[in-house]
Amino acid sequence: MTVKKVENIIAPPAPHMVGDGFRVHNFIPHLQQLNRERMNPFILLDYNAKMEFSPRKEPRGVGVHPHRGFETVTIVYKGKVAHHDSRGNSGVIGPGDIQWMTAASGVLHKEYHEESFSQKGGEFHVVQLWINLPAKDKKADPKYQSIINSQIPKVELPDNAGQIEVIAGKYQETDGIASTFTPMHLLNVLLNKGGSAEFSFPTDYNTAVLVVEGSVKINNNELVPTDYFALFENKGETFTIQAVNKATVLILSGEPIKEPITAYGPFVMNNVAELKQAYIDLGAGKFGKLDD
Repeated sequence: MTVKKVENIIAPPAPHMVGDGFRVHNFIPHLQQLNRERMNPFILLDYNAKMEFSPRKEPRGVGVHPHRGFETVTIVYKGKVAHHDSRGNSGVIGPGDIQWMTAASGVLHKEYHEESFSQKGGEFHVVQLWINLPAKDKKADPKYQSIINSQIPKVELPDNAGQIEVIAGKYQETDGIASTFTPMHLLNVLLNKGGSAEFSFPTDYNTAVLVVEGSVKINNNELVPTDYFALFENKGETFTIQAVNKATVLILSGEPIKEPITAYGPFVMNNVAELKQAYIDLGAGKFGKLDD
């Protein structure tokens, strides 16, 4: 095994609002070095860094909107997020929980601050990923995986170093809970101060980490602060992460989907004709109905 080196350490870009409930730094695909082709199957990463929301009677969020051709994965670190979609799925996820929605052939959904959280206000800290689907699955039936933290398989690290939450893929001999269409690994790494862990992924997998809390050193020499993103080279397999102080790190590593990507707004397809068809189908009511 050879060492997988860091290609780039990236500061969070300027934030913008998504709806009125999510103040996000868009790492993927806003930054050229993190474009969709480079990061595929991870085609969007919106990071709502930890911030305080004031109490509000009417919940903030994003109203009804469509998706087709990919999956959305929402990971909550602080606060609570409520979801409804046109397939009848709904739920609330809180700290440590995950919502994995497969839009595939098309779905309408809305997401917003959960009502009681909105009324009290407080810290809000969330990641949303968009995960591409291969062409053969872009017209699959939509589905919804609501994953509470107690369901996520966990690996305790030796010497009180910390814990790995295996969301998707595998860590050591432990399989993740989420079902995926293509091979990938999605891990929450919770390290105590000074704790370290080793990871190994195939050379060609697109691999990166987001430091959600604390700061870490990668391979004993690359310092990555809070809210920064580290992209790895597509060379080598193994790397280590050591916590400078108590830290939470999101790791994503996935096999590239080597197909054309044509995206516009809420749709990610393989060509322009498919995008046009998505808008036709949306107008024809084929994504279902969902009230605001």
